[in-house]
Amino acid sequence: MLRISSIQVTISSVQALRGFSLEVAAGNMVSLVGRNGAGKTSLMRTVMGHLPASGGALSFDGADLAHLPSHARAGLGIGYMPEDRGLVPELTVEENILVPVWVSKALKADERLKFVYQVLPELHALRDRRALLLSGGQQKMVALARALAVGTRLLLLDEPFEGLAPALSQRLSEVVGALRGTQLAVLMSQSDLNHSRSLVDREVVIERGANA
Repeated sequence: MLRISSIQVTISSVQALRGFSLEVAAGNMVSLVGRNGAGKTSLMRTVMGHLPASGGALSFDGADLAHLPSHARAGLGIGYMPEDRGLVPELTVEENILVPVWVSKALKADERLKFVYQVLPELHALRDRRALLLSGGQQKMVALARALAVGTRLLLLDEPFEGLAPALSQRLSEVVGALRGTQLAVLMSQSDLNHSRSLVDREVVIERGANA
């Protein structure tokens, strides 16, 4: 489904990705493992169109992503959970979840909310609370919910377990694990596999922007 071939990305004259390649098939869960600064976030941002590739190829379900804007990539069914959560502080939990859905012509807000609250029922009670009033862990869960709302085919989870208390980390593992057996593909980046070794089908190591 997602095919990354010899991708190259340069940020402020520093080469962040140096010919990295990766494939994620439908229904597969793949862990992208690497130390801080290895290029994990750069890869996620490149897939979403936040960083331009200077070389290589990037495709999703056979469609070339190179010239598609970020919102069009989300429109293909790709959901993105950034490491820094990326919530709008003044918006409520439910509004943050719906932001990418509002710009999609294919998704219906009520259907996606119903799905998200089935997967993460604890967020229903927080739906009217502004994001700035949430704890860091709660914000992570909202960021995951937002990715689930729009990510009908592929989820990109950037360091989903980073900074979470053990109970919340376990809960997030349960949520991601419950997606197994569906056609939804998942690519999650991590510094180690402590939280998800039992979840993933395959692990790919990245070092200094290249395959290890």
